[in-house]
Amino acid sequence: MLLAVTLPTMAAPVATAPPSMATLTTLAERQAVPLADLQAAAGAARLNPEILALMQRPWEAKPWYQYRALFVTEQRIQAGVRFWQENHTQLSQAEQTYRVPAALITAILGVETAYGKQMGRHGVLDSLYTLGFYYPERADFFAKEFAQLVLLGQEEGLSLQTLKGSYAGAMGMGQFMPSSYRHYAVDFDGDGKRDLFGNKADAIGSVANYFAEHGWRWQEPVVEPAEATLPVAESLIGKAPEPTLPWQTLFDAGLRLATPLDANTRVRLLALDKADGPSYWVARHNFYVINRYNRSPLYGMAVYQLSQAIQDAYAAQPSPPSQPDLVAGRL
Repeated sequence: MLLAVTLPTMAAPVATAPPSMATLTTLAERQAVPLADLQAAAGAARLNPEILALMQRPWEAKPWYQYRALFVTEQRIQAGVRFWQENHTQLSQAEQTYRVPAALITAILGVETAYGKQMGRHGVLDSLYTLGFYYPERADFFAKEFAQLVLLGQEEGLSLQTLKGSYAGAMGMGQFMPSSYRHYAVDFDGDGKRDLFGNKADAIGSVANYFAEHGWRWQEPVVEPAEATLPVAESLIGKAPEPTLPWQTLFDAGLRLATPLDANTRVRLLALDKADGPSYWVARHNFYVINRYNRSPLYGMAVYQLSQAIQDAYAAQPSPPSQPDLVAGRL
């Protein structure tokens, strides 16, 4: 998954000493990895300063109107329609099995890797080694993922030194971190392998499984634009991804929606930057589920809007492939 990161204003000097035996021993015990295997992986990995530099300029630092322009494009929409047409059987099966919309699955693959065309150029082993042992801000997380990568390689028969992915160590068409690969990847076509690099069926099924496991609610709304009839207090803007405010609180503060909403429905208010000022959106539980893939509200909105555009363009095709009755309308 693309990662939203919080960074200090200035990067601290990077220590270049290799991880100590004590550090590796503790990590091996906590992640239930044989120490010898962890040592071998650390010995094969190399510190890559480019990875640390890339962590200093995440895409999620852009304002919404610039971030959206990177992902919700006509080219990506039409590529999504073609992907859906070419893989409609697998997408329909994923909808039926996991009750997660085909448009959402397609949009995730579109945002993450342009439908498998841009899966990353960085050595995953080196990326996770660098971030796990030389990036103090999130060393615990990435060190855990480094250990999970060792286990993943053993389970799936992967050559760790040849794996390519994002600078943050995400892999495959859906950009799964190693722990997510281990826990959520599925062998969707039944060939005996969980291949998220070259098998589109497995990638589709695995993304659907990820959303199902994180509580996607079939046919429930995701997010809706809101009008503000009063100045909006900064304290109402949701900082955490969970929807915690009752809608009545936002209604009393002057927010209005086009569709009725029960007063006690838990929501999150988003303020996204347009070129001429903020736009307000009221997010529901399913938006939170998208943010389990990536915590950035910009990411969640890009995925949602791309899914809607793909769904509309797919439905407008002269002869779209028939779909099972379970397929919903708009998300």
